[in-house]
Amino acid sequence: MASLNVGNLGEYLREQRRHAQLSLRQLADAAGVSNPYLSQIERGLRKPSAEVLQQVAKALRISAETLYVRAGILDEREREELETRAVILADPSINERQKNVLLQIYDSFRKENGFETVPEDPGDESGLSADGTDADTASKPSPPSH
Repeated sequence: MASLNVGNLGEYLREQRRHAQLSLRQLADAAGVSNPYLSQIERGLRKPSAEVLQQVAKALRISAETLYVRAGILDEREREELETRAVILADPSINERQKNVLLQIYDSFRKENGFETVPEDPGDESGLSADGTDADTASKPSPPSH
């Protein structure tokens, strides 16, 4: 069986839980997962889904993308791109149109430099970005006009 690198995830989760001063049971309740299941994740015996990681991250008030990287769901570059997008989408000083334009410019620069854009958040089935806008229109550049 291939190594899932979930031991590293489990250790990290335990460290974050202790830092938040939560018992295993408190975190399990806050994340909506069973106590034994969370214990197995922390001990590296289970590989949780992106949805479970998202729930645990929310309960711990940490980045879900960080957990996705540790679980092997995302690579580091994808996490950095998602965090950049999240910061743009969360900026209250610019309007939705400006956010979309900025994301399109960001995508075009990444494409010009040989990087592909990251697919939607693995734990997000809604198709909406963090601010509730349609993620497809917010993250895909429009064709260049010449």
